[in-house]
Amino acid sequence: MLLPDATAEVGMADAGLLPLRVSGLQLTRSGRMLLQDIGFTLQADRVTALLGPNGAGKTLLLRILCGLITPDAGRIDWHGQAPRTAMTRIGLVLQKPVMLRRSARANIEFALSRCRVPRSQRRARADEALQWAGLAHLARQPAPRLSGGEAQRLAIMRAWVQRPAVLCLDEPCANLDPHSTQTVEALMQRIRAAGTRVIFTSHDIAQAKRLANDVLFLADGRLCEHTTASTFFRQPQTMAARAYLEGRLLTTAPVFVPPQGEM
Repeated sequence: MLLPDATAEVGMADAGLLPLRVSGLQLTRSGRMLLQDIGFTLQADRVTALLGPNGAGKTLLLRILCGLITPDAGRIDWHGQAPRTAMTRIGLVLQKPVMLRRSARANIEFALSRCRVPRSQRRARADEALQWAGLAHLARQPAPRLSGGEAQRLAIMRAWVQRPAVLCLDEPCANLDPHSTQTVEALMQRIRAAGTRVIFTSHDIAQAKRLANDVLFLADGRLCEHTTASTFFRQPQTMAARAYLEGRLLTTAPVFVPPQGEM
């Protein structure tokens, strides 16, 4: 079965990939400091929300942690491994995931082929994954024709079926209706319960309150606060965090889109 196998394998990988230690992280593009002196430690068995206004650096930080962008300075230590080495054990779902022009099932089978699951096992494993995500009835549906919420659940399962120790999600519920948001959040919670460490970015404060154990709050490329979710939402320690929670801080800097070579 998918869930027991995933739980066992993720649990073993999780012990070897965490804690994550980041120190002195900096990124500059076109003369602008986009991330400055970022440092924090993430332990296992948590759900972390990356929060902050537009342009704060949340997506950049997530991509750096996953090894897609190389910072100018600083250290990222996945329990002794650099991001490029650890990236095969880190799942990533971008805000607008690209669906293969195949069926929903074939998208999952493609992911299974990448992690060398024998061809004879892929169909059954893919069908289990789709059923687990509530998408079994859409197995033959072309993936590009799925609704936003269905496509997001498929993208998440496509990443998670590869047994990552950590799953990183960039705005997993952006532009989704309340029902679709609820189904995606339920899937995130099931994945976390199965043993996978989850890190996600969001502009939805209520969502972060529902899902997160701890919060990394960024503003203007700086890490302003890293604390438990309960503390952050009840007693933010910085003016920037208070302004953000009160809806007074929406944008801090132009959003940087990395060139194709850095994706």
